[in-house]
Order: sequence, then structure tokens, then C-alpha cells
Amino acid sequence: MFSPKRLQLLFFFFSLMTIAGCGELAIQDTQSLLLPSFQRSEVIGFVAGLGTTFAALPDLISMLKRRSRLGINPRMAAIMGFFQVLWVYYGLLIASRPVILWNVVAVAVNFFLVGAYFHFVKRERR
Repeated sequence: MFSPKRLQLLFFFFSLMTIAGCGELAIQDTQSLLLPSFQRSEVIGFVAGLGTTFAALPDLISMLKRRSRLGINPRMAAIMGFFQVLWVYYGLLIASRPVILWNVVAVAVNFFLVGAYFHFVKRERR
């Protein structure tokens, strides 16, 4: 049969051909039907950002319900928060409302998660 390396190369070749042939499938009318002042890409950006922004929220809610820091990694939330600050800056550079909005919210959620973690660490030491 085919070796794994050859299968990867074949898959890559067909993927590249597929992507190259999809140019005419792009949406030409970018005006949003919902809000004429928004581009369709912004509407999709707002919907996509909704999911990725609140990824840390289940950890935060469970930590607040348990009133314990157990099971939470504050480094992950701090790293995510730091890079989301960079995403906010990038959103400002490209003037993208969805990127700016969702990453500001995500920064707040992640830094609140880190703050709550250290609050519970201090409380558990007493």
C-alpha cells in the first residue's frame, strides 16, 4: 500500500487543490442582512468570539461554587489573558469590532479567574 509519508503528501496535495479551487465560493456581498452597518464577517466574528471568549467561564463558575482553587491552573488563564491583551491590540490595529469586544471580555474573565484562584489560595492558608 502507501506509506504514511506518501499518504500525507497525497492528502496535502488534494487539500491544496481543493483550497485553490474555492476562490469563486467566497461571499461577494459582504453587507450584513441583520445590521447594514456591519460586514458579514463581523457578524460571524461576533458569533465565533462568543464561544471562544467564554471557554474559561466553566472553570470560573465551578471554582466559585466550590469555593476552592482545586482543579484550576492559574498559569493557563494568565497566559491566555496575556495573549488576549495582544489580540485586543491587534483588533485595534485592524479596527475589528468583534476581535476587540470579545478579547476585552475574555481578558476580564481570565484575569478574574486568576484573581479568584489567588483569593482562594490565601483563604485556604488561613
